[in-house]
Amino acid sequence: MVRQLGRSRTRPTRPPAPAPAAGTPAPGLSTQRSRSAAGGGPDGRRGDRPWRNPAAAVRSALSGRSVAGQVFVFQVVIVLLLVVVAVVALVLQSRYDSTMEARNRSLAVAETFANAPGTRAALAAPDPTAILQPRAEAARKAAKVDFIVVMNTDGIRYTHPIPDRIGKQFVGSLGPALAGSSVVEEIEGTIGQLVQAVVPVKAPDGRVVGLVSAGITTEHVGGAANRQMPLVLFTAAGALVLATAGTALVSRRLLRQTRGLGPREMTRMYEHHDAVLHAVREGVLIVGADGDLLLANDEARRLLGLPDDAEGRRVDDLGLPADTAELLSSGRVVTDEVRLVKDRLLAVNQRRTHLRGGPHGSVATLRDSTELRALSGRAEVARERLDMLYAAGAGIGTSLDVTRTAEELAELAVPRFADFVTVDLFEAVLSGEQPESRTDLRRTALAGVHKDPPLYPVGRRIRFVNTSPQARSLLAGRATLEPRLRDAPGWQAQDVDLTSQALDYGIHSLITAPLRAGSLILGMVTFWRSDNAEPFDTEDLALAEELVARAAVSIDNSRRYTREHTMAVTLQRSLLPRRLPEQSALEIAYRYLPAQAGVGGDWFDVLPLSGARVALVVGDVVGHGLHAAATMGRLRTAVHNFSSLDPAPDELLGLLDELVARIDQDEEAEGGSAPVTGATCLYAIYDPVVGRCSIARAGHPPPALVKPDGSVEFPDVPAGPPLGLGGLPFETAEVEVGEGTRLVLYTDGLVEDRQRDIDVGLDLLRTALEQAGPSPEDTCRAVLASRPADRPSDDIALLVARTQALGPDRVAAWDVPSDPAAVAEVRASVTRRLTEWGLEELTFTTELILSELVTNAIRYGGTPIRVRVLRDRSLICEVFDGSSTAPHLRYAAMTDEGGRGLFLVAQLAERWGTRYLPGGKVIWAEQPLP
Repeated sequence: MVRQLGRSRTRPTRPPAPAPAAGTPAPGLSTQRSRSAAGGGPDGRRGDRPWRNPAAAVRSALSGRSVAGQVFVFQVVIVLLLVVVAVVALVLQSRYDSTMEARNRSLAVAETFANAPGTRAALAAPDPTAILQPRAEAARKAAKVDFIVVMNTDGIRYTHPIPDRIGKQFVGSLGPALAGSSVVEEIEGTIGQLVQAVVPVKAPDGRVVGLVSAGITTEHVGGAANRQMPLVLFTAAGALVLATAGTALVSRRLLRQTRGLGPREMTRMYEHHDAVLHAVREGVLIVGADGDLLLANDEARRLLGLPDDAEGRRVDDLGLPADTAELLSSGRVVTDEVRLVKDRLLAVNQRRTHLRGGPHGSVATLRDSTELRALSGRAEVARERLDMLYAAGAGIGTSLDVTRTAEELAELAVPRFADFVTVDLFEAVLSGEQPESRTDLRRTALAGVHKDPPLYPVGRRIRFVNTSPQARSLLAGRATLEPRLRDAPGWQAQDVDLTSQALDYGIHSLITAPLRAGSLILGMVTFWRSDNAEPFDTEDLALAEELVARAAVSIDNSRRYTREHTMAVTLQRSLLPRRLPEQSALEIAYRYLPAQAGVGGDWFDVLPLSGARVALVVGDVVGHGLHAAATMGRLRTAVHNFSSLDPAPDELLGLLDELVARIDQDEEAEGGSAPVTGATCLYAIYDPVVGRCSIARAGHPPPALVKPDGSVEFPDVPAGPPLGLGGLPFETAEVEVGEGTRLVLYTDGLVEDRQRDIDVGLDLLRTALEQAGPSPEDTCRAVLASRPADRPSDDIALLVARTQALGPDRVAAWDVPSDPAAVAEVRASVTRRLTEWGLEELTFTTELILSELVTNAIRYGGTPIRVRVLRDRSLICEVFDGSSTAPHLRYAAMTDEGGRGLFLVAQLAERWGTRYLPGGKVIWAEQPLP
């Protein structure tokens, strides 16, 4: 505690005392300070009182700290509440009056115009608009309404203020008016909130022959509130002015009576000043003009080592260094001038006291810069460590690759924390699996200030001995510190030769910390020091644990992603076709590129159908990951199953659409994964006999056709909605394709991304196809070469098929009359054709198959009946008839006379089935060629 002049060292406990008289300085304070605190001027008079200044009186009154100010605030609140209530009441009343006036005016105008002479007759005229439009506009302007609309009983307008709305449907309720009653309603129209009335126009017999509607917006009616609002506001402003003036007068009266501050306020002010002076952590000295020390607080006594009786003595006699004493007694102005006092470096700031009218002297403040510099150094170290932890949060885990994440950790810690950093992970972590603590580790990352340190290289399998710090850290599950490696025989036992080289290299200290993610230990991080002569300490140990803990989360996230990605890739590869089926209609090449974000739901397939036809299908399930891959597998399996029924492309997409809708319903009912919204598909069937391709698509990009001459076109295939939305039927487009035409199917990832629109992508695809070679493989390479080099943001599936025709020399067809005797002629014709083809071995079975099929067509089917035989990779027999009834395979009993025909066909043929056409059906059977 500072001992002031004439006071003892110990501060006495002072009871509340009256304030010192005006002009008398407080003990220990300068005369000027005491006068200012008491409210007096430099001459001791109290002529500078706030109550003598009207502006000061008003500010004091409005401050809210005095009683007058509180009364003023209360008055203001009451006035504002009254104003708000008045405004709300006016607005509500105005709205009510406006609405009622609008209802009455619109109803009166509508009834007047409806009952006006000539209105009913004009409705029956050939052109009611020509007669009624001028009348309605004239009446609207005279009645000051927004519109008068005359309409027929169907609500079709004959008149309207805006001519282009004549002839359009009226918006409003017509039911009551058509029933003979008038109706008034409030609606939100294009011109705002309005009230409109609809009244009927009746014939003499009471029949409604037309309708008249008149309407007006509510904002065009009324206005009483707007006229009364200024009066309310002016009244409130006058009340506020009167309240302010009254409060100022009351405050001035109170200040005059109390003469500024009372005794308690003066005593409290002095105690507060004294407490602040001795509580600050800066030394404060007040030196008079004659060089005497007037005041020194506790911190100044401690920093300068002043004696107890220092106050009142000259500064030169206090035992201070000569330069410091000379500075304090000179009174010159200095800023942060450093002086050495004993073992402390003090930063001195000094100002003169008479610069603002005070007594002559000076005030000096002292700061211990020695402690501040030490504290600043520690703060700088802490800041650097926090900065490194922040950088770890932002710089580690930028990718979902385990190895890259480990490398980011090592690169971050060098050289700001360690000279070398090694990251060792369990083998299972690198493949995305859960690690086992007893397996070997693999060095995944190494970073350092120098190349080729004497440490295990990256890729080396490591098994640490039990005495090594790494093994002890793995076993204990916490970081381990080895400040002096020369005194660590357990570490040296790991590899005597290598550790000896490390010591000679200068590596002298290490910290090893396990990469722990929950209950899993993923590996080990070791920090080494060589160039930095300071060994690691306990503070470094805590920082290493925090740094490794943050990195472990990122490495575990990368491990989990690697596992899910591997599972998704495995699932997707198992669902995509591993090899294309053998067929002769198309020469096919394909490409599949996974997206940068991982596997997705793009897929394709090639399905051989009956009659040497081939189906091509390309689909896309929006999204990535396991859900998209699994959904893709379900859709691909469904297409396989549906194609076995041999439906038309639009029918197959319809079945697929129903399936997706059921999948979504099941997922929603079970609270499962997201619905399959966004699934698209394109299904095409190519017939090599007629050279025609039937195509249908569900929200999928259109196919491209590359003709033999190299020209490219995108056929106009109707675009149906994506699968699962339902509502609209799908359509099939028939496209003529000559032999050698390339049919290009793809997913939207090839032509659309975030940087370009699909139209730009289609133009780029057209250019690439025009420059591609004739083979499907050349086409695939040219299309993918035209893309950017980076990985796509969405999956890409590309399927290129070059058409091949089944020539007339490999097709035989006959029309068969509906006569059982014609079966023999069919058998004879087929025998001759098989002899020409060199397939005499199949003559017997083919005659038997065709005999049964043609006989069934004659007996149970309808005309016309045709037979077609195709020689492809197998011998295909087809029998067409005009009936849509399907045959069924059954097992006949011993006593049954029939029922064995299809059973024999199924036994003799390799495959058989039924294909429905718009005009009937085809029953087909395939036999392998010898």
